[in-house]
Amino acid sequence: MANENAVTGKIQTLTHPEIQRIGTAIEAAVAGMSAEQLAWAPQGKWSAANILEHLAITYGGTARVMRKVAQNGTSLASRPTAYQRVATFLVTGIGFLPGGRKAPVMTVPTGMDADTALATVRKNLAEMDEAFALVSGVGKGKIADHPVLGALTLAQWKKFHWVHTRHHMKQIAALREQLRVASSE
Repeated sequence: MANENAVTGKIQTLTHPEIQRIGTAIEAAVAGMSAEQLAWAPQGKWSAANILEHLAITYGGTARVMRKVAQNGTSLASRPTAYQRVATFLVTGIGFLPGGRKAPVMTVPTGMDADTALATVRKNLAEMDEAFALVSGVGKGKIADHPVLGALTLAQWKKFHWVHTRHHMKQIAALREQLRVASSE
């Protein structure tokens, strides 16, 4: 179970090493950023706070699906299409997340303030970690459908979230660099 440090708000421990790695990457990406910096974005682009909110939404959604799988005690996965099998291989097999794809509507940020987005991503990551523990006994096969990739195993769900988070942490690093350049001019 994850614990939140009352002073810093940082996630201290998570059950699954893969999810701990996600938490560590998020904390490293936003370390030292103020709420104002987290909220800054180039015209028409997401801010770091928007990215955190998007991730919080995806972690929360996955936690809900995993709890439903645990409650049913059986897989909720459907048969993947050929496209989904290829996409799953790219993302969870070789760790490649193509850029330029629009986020599914239900994962688009709504404009949460920076402090709330950071607190929510931490909370939802911990909830997802706990939900993964609940489904660990369901089996080694496909357990639930991802909205784009289709049916995934538990290991693939964890890998997807790592690849997805890593993709967005690169975006936050680019935003930090843009802010650094702008402040030095």
